[in-house]
Amino acid sequence: MFLSVFDMFKVGIGPSSSHTMGPMVAAGRFLDQMRASPFKFAGLRASLHGSLAFTGVGHATDRATILGLAGFTPQDYDAEAAEKVLEEIKQTHRISVDGLPELRFDPVQDMIFDYDTKLSGHANGMMLMATDAQGDVTLRETYYSIGGGFVMTEKELAAGKDTDEGAPVPFPFKSAAEMLEMAAKSGKTIAAMKRANEEARGGADNLREGSKRLWQVMRDCIDRGLTTDGILPGGLQVKRRAKGIYDALMAERGQNQSAPHTINDWMSVYAMAVNEENAAGGQVVTAPTNGAAGVMPATLRYYLDHVPGASEAHIEDFLLTAAAIGGLVKYNASISGAEAGCQAEVGSAAAMSAAGLCAVLGGTPEQIENAAEIALEHHLGMTCDPVKGLVQVPCIERNGLGAIKAVSAASLALRGDGTHLVPLDACIETMRQTGVDMSEKYKETSLGGLAVNVPNC
Repeated sequence: MFLSVFDMFKVGIGPSSSHTMGPMVAAGRFLDQMRASPFKFAGLRASLHGSLAFTGVGHATDRATILGLAGFTPQDYDAEAAEKVLEEIKQTHRISVDGLPELRFDPVQDMIFDYDTKLSGHANGMMLMATDAQGDVTLRETYYSIGGGFVMTEKELAAGKDTDEGAPVPFPFKSAAEMLEMAAKSGKTIAAMKRANEEARGGADNLREGSKRLWQVMRDCIDRGLTTDGILPGGLQVKRRAKGIYDALMAERGQNQSAPHTINDWMSVYAMAVNEENAAGGQVVTAPTNGAAGVMPATLRYYLDHVPGASEAHIEDFLLTAAAIGGLVKYNASISGAEAGCQAEVGSAAAMSAAGLCAVLGGTPEQIENAAEIALEHHLGMTCDPVKGLVQVPCIERNGLGAIKAVSAASLALRGDGTHLVPLDACIETMRQTGVDMSEKYKETSLGGLAVNVPNC
């Protein structure tokens, strides 16, 4: 089983990897399919289903889909250009994109939120359609946004492409037990095994430069969030708090009067800075999703800025170890809030971050597996119930607490020798089962929990 670091961590835009980035990617794929088709097209339509419909407005799914159909991609998104194109489409009811004729598209009529028809493959389903001059559908494709920005067509999902192992790699572990067994036999760390797998696919230079790019985007995102205030979009009037908290922490620095627990505020503010940027539609790194994008940067920033002896030379090991754990979770359970609740997003992010931190602090493979298990275990059952469908409440603070749990889990694991009662594999399977049993209203539909018990205006 192989999922690259660059599959788990993608540079993209907020507020959601599954509800914003995924639909934009799907739309881009549909354009390619249209370009390869012998048919002549005159118009476009789109319908959103399941969680994409219920929380689509709050997650900007309609906006992302339209921009994707207009040729925008998450990795090189230009916010200013996007606003101009959206306004043009709204006024002209036309989409112009390279390689295709001008296409009719009325955002009011042709972007459909279908709350009644649930597609069978995944909770995040959408259909994209191209029409002829008479308005008849001549090309149709069903896509599923399966979490973390991953997108599958209906046929790909049915064929099991989401679990496709691809070409062989040196250490093809599919479970934590296999991972530990391979580490023991090879004498390698988890990061070293993951590095060997990455280099077998993409080469050492790609890994080195790509890892630097990921951390740079993460750090820049934190810094923007720590220096930006105001009100977040969406109508809840949620005030950005990271800048105010950060300014207060900086003012207290050096006074030798702070209580020890103030370190939790530092971890929280780093995570909140990222998720406030995400909520505002800024550039983030999915880690493994946008809704959980603050946990890992906060944990890594805590290590670099607050742990004596920390070194940026260890960032790659952190990311490799975290990606190894994230791959196990995705392969054996889910990283999608629409599929398994927030346990699959912030819970997975905390497990990945705990493993990465434990690794750079000198943990053994057994201690790293223990750290990941502790962090994930104490997120089991967590629902995804965003108020008004926005990735703001409770998501922003939840990332801060996820980072705190990640650091605590790593610290606890390092105090032991790696032996523990609950294996990581059992914890991942428990999360999967819990997600299956969880009511749909608690899985990113905003039909239950805080979403219905907190006023939406």
